[in-house]
Amino acid sequence: MKNVYDIAIIGAGPAGIATSCEAVIFGVKNILMFEKGENHSQTIRKYFNDNKPVDKDWKGIKVDLKGHIDFTDGTKESTLDLFEESLEKKLIDAKFNTEISKVSRLKNRFKIITTTGESYFAKKIVVAIGKMGKPNKPSYKIPSSLKSRANHTISDCKGNEDVLVVGGGDSACEYAYFIHQDNNVTFNYRREEITKANHKNIKNLMNCVEDGEIKAKLGVDIEKVEDENGIFKVFYTDGSIEKYDRIIYALGGVTPKEFLKSCCVQLDEKEKPFIDEKNLNSDGIYLAGDICGSIGGSIALALNHGYNVVSDCVVHEELEEISA
Repeated sequence: MKNVYDIAIIGAGPAGIATSCEAVIFGVKNILMFEKGENHSQTIRKYFNDNKPVDKDWKGIKVDLKGHIDFTDGTKESTLDLFEESLEKKLIDAKFNTEISKVSRLKNRFKIITTTGESYFAKKIVVAIGKMGKPNKPSYKIPSSLKSRANHTISDCKGNEDVLVVGGGDSACEYAYFIHQDNNVTFNYRREEITKANHKNIKNLMNCVEDGEIKAKLGVDIEKVEDENGIFKVFYTDGSIEKYDRIIYALGGVTPKEFLKSCCVQLDEKEKPFIDEKNLNSDGIYLAGDICGSIGGSIALALNHGYNVVSDCVVHEELEEISA
């Protein structure tokens, strides 16, 4: 029989990082993490990096931290340092460039199957993929020849490009702000005023617009996009036409229902996942991060989710040992 991990975490976003770090702190010895990206830094450092403002009480949500990870307004490099150190010491078995295809419930464990056919076993499963696992897409068609440069994150931005960022939430504001020093950035939102994003993100963005560092196209929508000699030719509803090397769509995400079902996650009558106060979805299956509901990008809540999950796992493990 293959090695059976105590906890397997699907996703290395803020909630996945928090869960893995709490597991290390609690003394869990056998931790497995899956991340479809090349490494955790590509995604996680965009949430914690010094270039990105982070609020503990995000969007006015007051959060009393429960766990071992301190977090105040600013950044949280120490969490990343703990994660890096845990990886180096092999306290966490991390599988990068690895996507999960299915999770099957066995008698007293779970079988995890990757898209390449590899299988792993774990006592507990934590799904921490976030809603951006299935991002919303624009209503108009993207030319197939340009789809590789129509992205939903900024990980492929190489610099020295004309980049259009489309959206009106925190991700859109953050993406534009994060890449504007290395690229010529245009920010497009169909409404005249940005209201969905955190006020600090809006302020950072609009300061750049006022300083001429980012171009804003507010109150206009995109009618269509064409390929003109390998670049995006964008037609706006105000009659203007502009060209870009890359488009970043930050239109939010929807709950990836089919993936959750394939991972044994139970959904309610509205086909939304549910959890109890310990982030437990069903026996042995936990959820962490914004997949749990409408909290969006609250890192403080994601940290609490990690603590909830691991503390409950440890309690269950101790009870099982006593009963045995």
